[in-house]
Amino acid sequence: MSAMSKRVSAALLAVTAVALVGVAAPHAAAAPVPQPQSVTAETKAAAAQAAAAPDTLATLSRFFAREGKVALTAARPRIEGEAIPVSYLSPDFVAGKAGAGVARLEYLASRAVSSDGQQAALWTARTEAGWQVVNIATGDDEFRYAQLGAAKLPGGTVFREPQIDAWYVAEGARVLPLDEDAERAVGAGGTSLAAYRSRVTRAYGDKLPGSAYAKGGKAGGFDTASPAEGSAGTPVAAGAAGALALGAAGFVAVLRLRRRTAAQG
Repeated sequence: MSAMSKRVSAALLAVTAVALVGVAAPHAAAAPVPQPQSVTAETKAAAAQAAAAPDTLATLSRFFAREGKVALTAARPRIEGEAIPVSYLSPDFVAGKAGAGVARLEYLASRAVSSDGQQAALWTARTEAGWQVVNIATGDDEFRYAQLGAAKLPGGTVFREPQIDAWYVAEGARVLPLDEDAERAVGAGGTSLAAYRSRVTRAYGDKLPGSAYAKGGKAGGFDTASPAEGSAGTPVAAGAAGALALGAAGFVAVLRLRRRTAAQG
């Protein structure tokens, strides 16, 4: 069984073409800043510092208090646990570059919890101004799929294929699905790494950076699915509840609704 739910995302800055497609902040950099591909103690410390900054916590209070879910002064957001790496399907893998891994790091996620139990993921990434929170999204997808992947294929790489909002875990020559979107793409039993590469190359090979598709301005060439396919967002009118400011960062956070399919155990 599956159930459709909506995930609210406050997009603060478009870090990469595939990470935050759609609404970009007015001060977003013209070119994405490459993310480190190895997560060190220093990296996690920088992400944790950004997540726990007073301005971030103030923004979280407003985020959790939207639509009157909890009083602004009673939200009392806190950060639980350490930041975890979140990887997405790599364009280099799609392009068939020698030695390219199936996924690349896009951001680190920190779990935020409000006093009434709401949860959100803080996306922290390296920007031209240093490590910053670039998005806040409701729910616990990043952490849940990390746990599912570790249980299903210990030591594997958990990653998301954002174009269809599918989550997988890969290890060696195996790619296994972690949600129903991934099962529809590769089958319940998963597929080989070679077969998965063939599928994503057919699907996205002509949409990579530098392609005619990319030059046409379609999200850097690595486009998302249409709303009918269940992964693209619909902007919410900005207003008192729709606009959030990240303090010193100065970015306007625009609430977006993103439909997704969540597998039910």
